[in-house]
Amino acid sequence: MIVPLIARAELQTPPLPAAPRAVNVPQPAEKTLANGLRVIVIQKIGLPLVAVRLMVKTGGEADPPDRAGLADMTASLLTKGTTTRSAEEIARDVEALGATIESGAAWDNSFVALSALASNYPEAMKYVADVVLHPTFKTEEIDRLREQNIDELQVALTQPRSLAGYVAARVIYGGGAYGHNLGGTPKSLQAMTRPDIARFHEAYYRPDNAVFVVAGDVAPETMFALAEKLLGTWKASGTMPSAPQEVAAPAAQQPRVVVVDLPDAGQAAVVVTLRGLRRIDPEYNAALVANAVMGGGYSSRLNQEIRIKRGLSYGAGSAFEFRRMAGPFTASAQTKNESAAEVATIMLDELAKMTSAAVASTELTPRKAVLIGNFGRALETTSGLVGRIAQLALYGLSLTEINNYIRNVEAVTPADVQTFAAAHLKATQAAVVIVGDAKKLLDAVKQKFQDVEVIPIAQLDLDLATMRKAARP
Repeated sequence: MIVPLIARAELQTPPLPAAPRAVNVPQPAEKTLANGLRVIVIQKIGLPLVAVRLMVKTGGEADPPDRAGLADMTASLLTKGTTTRSAEEIARDVEALGATIESGAAWDNSFVALSALASNYPEAMKYVADVVLHPTFKTEEIDRLREQNIDELQVALTQPRSLAGYVAARVIYGGGAYGHNLGGTPKSLQAMTRPDIARFHEAYYRPDNAVFVVAGDVAPETMFALAEKLLGTWKASGTMPSAPQEVAAPAAQQPRVVVVDLPDAGQAAVVVTLRGLRRIDPEYNAALVANAVMGGGYSSRLNQEIRIKRGLSYGAGSAFEFRRMAGPFTASAQTKNESAAEVATIMLDELAKMTSAAVASTELTPRKAVLIGNFGRALETTSGLVGRIAQLALYGLSLTEINNYIRNVEAVTPADVQTFAAAHLKATQAAVVIVGDAKKLLDAVKQKFQDVEVIPIAQLDLDLATMRKAARP
């Protein structure tokens, strides 16, 4: 019997995704303690793990101009010793409970996160309260973390990809709250003192600036009582400093094109960037879908054009970072030095295409499916659920939005994507940052772009909004 060959089109065209299934997260229970701490509990009966996140609604955006990385340093030191426990004791005791604890800072927030067995969470919770309320910020722990962070930064500053990200932030935000590196610089970390860290903690770590989110097999009233017992004595001191204000983008006749010369770099990093949206902006869902089309995953346009069709990179993509103030949109790839200009041009061309033609439904449907699938996977764990709810609480959004996510994504139309791109993804307003070996890439870049700024790595100073070391007299 002769088996008929399957048509080539059938091999290349997969079926469209099935209709998404609805997500139904239980209605969170809430209570605000007398000290101002907002407590949110999502009860999921039968789950073996309880996830906890105590989130302070201040992060790297509050770093002083000469102390970049202060929020990150402060948060990272929380688990490195309290008035009653050393760092070693905290690590050993938490591990003995079958739990994990970590702390850190991001933009707009700092946090302590705990994951514990449902049977042990009341005991494990004591460590969350202790590290937030009673950190000691011992000098030896500060010095140890400072040295570790500086070592990591010095390596990152020699890598085109990470260096391009640092430069891109300065290009679009300058000296604004989001312009510096979240982890600081070697210079800012060296300048940081224990009093700086203690003052940051005293100013921002206060119950009326915090949210406490818990998910797992725990009754809300039980958790409210435990939160009151462990955190009810937490008191605010003085008036919290004002939040940083958004700094308008500098006026320019045309977007900046910046090349950082990293001699002998094996590859070049290419970033195309512009200011994006706030998390609370009504166009949030359109932005998610537009980015899924542009650079969200293997089948996105950027990866198709740069990797699959031309073989210029192992991967290209893009992302929005939604923050309290407008966060960045960034498209990025790493490529040969000789093809850096070509990759930057492709990125800008793809942005332009988003504004000139509507996305076909055959392309839009699979891209939405990627978003919805990633969302569903994030909710499969208690820590993922806590993270999603905490983000809604951080930006003052309704907690019920989590159950509307799929519906909101599905409602975005091709016209919505095109309209959004025309307003927020203008290629003519995007800045270009390239980090690589200038002797191999600069001529091609200058053929593609006007007014190219070249910064030799020896002259680069990320502590300054100008990014250039002051000239010696």
